[in-house]
Amino acid sequence: MTIIPESLDITLLQQWVGKTETHHDVINASAASALAATLDHQQSTLAAPNGPKALRPLWHWIYFWAVCGQSDVGSDGHPQRGGFLPPVPLPRRMWAGGRLTFSGPLPIGAAASRTSQIMSVTEKSGKSGSLAFVTVKHEIAVDGIVAITEEHDIVYRALAEPGAIAPPPKLAPSEALWTRTVHPDPVLLFRYSALTFNGHRIHYDRSYVTEVEGYPGLIVHGPLIATLLVDLLLEHMPEAQLATFNFRAIGPLFDIASFDICGQPDADGRTVHLWARNARGELAMQAEATLLVP
Repeated sequence: MTIIPESLDITLLQQWVGKTETHHDVINASAASALAATLDHQQSTLAAPNGPKALRPLWHWIYFWAVCGQSDVGSDGHPQRGGFLPPVPLPRRMWAGGRLTFSGPLPIGAAASRTSQIMSVTEKSGKSGSLAFVTVKHEIAVDGIVAITEEHDIVYRALAEPGAIAPPPKLAPSEALWTRTVHPDPVLLFRYSALTFNGHRIHYDRSYVTEVEGYPGLIVHGPLIATLLVDLLLEHMPEAQLATFNFRAIGPLFDIASFDICGQPDADGRTVHLWARNARGELAMQAEATLLVP
């Protein structure tokens, strides 16, 4: 397989700043039901006594697919670079984190739009070499009224050098009020990839992820981990309404071991700290949710 050259022309890449695109979709119940089944939710979570039920937070990620023809797919399973996203020539691509503000509901059955804009393209130097960060802003609206504003950070990096020493991991907090253990497997990851139309091979192609990108197993989607963190919050605070949710990926999780999702609300009830930790107790994702307080 051809490896993309690892040289950056940041001036060229920054020409994508300001580029926009808009997708339209219907927040259909069948997709929400499929995600509910994938996450082992009762279908009653989609029902509402009066009028359409609002989509659960972060479930909007299964809509607004970026669809491209098979001939336009790159070697990693993503659409070839240089369309909406800039042609960053570093081979590893990961969802680094995001910041979301919830301004209103996304009713199931509603027609909605997502307008996206490239906000920034920056280069940084890490212990593993050059890094490129692309930040995309999304505004999701129903009837012209914005319901969700999201800033999505994508990181591109070089392949790990043979024998390279990984940076020391960061330990997760040792105590949490809420904890749930997740047992990821290839079926869970495949179903989430299908629901999000995500062809990235790191989530389902074991030979690719181990032999080309050098990871020990299939990688659990960052958005899936974030969704599980919010679901943990709503499991323990079912009446909570999110005002904001910020999250950052710290290290990857793989299908070869279970992991924990954890939560700790502040005493004032307005802020909830959430994190995911691997089987060694190392931090994989950290997040913070702020809640609307009556």
